[in-house]
Amino acid sequence: MERSRAFCEAAGVKKSLFDQGFLDEQFRQLEELQDDLSPNFVEEVVNSFFRDSARLMVSVEQTLENVPHNLTRLDELIYQLKGSCSSIGAVRVRNECSRFREYYSQRNAQGCLASFRRIKSEHAALRQKLEAYFQVASRRAGPIRSVGRSVGAHGLSPLAPPRLFIWQIFFY
Repeated sequence: MERSRAFCEAAGVKKSLFDQGFLDEQFRQLEELQDDLSPNFVEEVVNSFFRDSARLMVSVEQTLENVPHNLTRLDELIYQLKGSCSSIGAVRVRNECSRFREYYSQRNAQGCLASFRRIKSEHAALRQKLEAYFQVASRRAGPIRSVGRSVGAHGLSPLAPPRLFIWQIFFY
């Protein structure tokens, strides 16, 4: 009884992730790769995404703090983040990365800063929602799954807001 309730709850949480535009079809494709031999495949891929994306966002912040800015490096980092988002279907974060790159190509410093703040906000919201989904999904699977494999178990702390002022960002 408890497992069927958890199954319905997990399905509802996942549906809301799609309905709210956090995830796209790529996430479903990842789920199709999961099987009995790798029952935690999707969760492991998502954990890897959050570790890598957190590292990339810290690198973006560090690049933005250095004056003059290494614009090529900044573009490379956001491009990598966008690709990582695409690999798990993190559509809202990916779309914001695209906006950042548009602002970057226009040399719009205010747009870049605002977009990066939205990237961080969308990333944090996605992480929170996926943590909730995997917690519910682990109840559905029962005691077979190991404890501590959720997205938050890796000690990733929320990234601090950028410590930048708009006049610190300038483009050549």
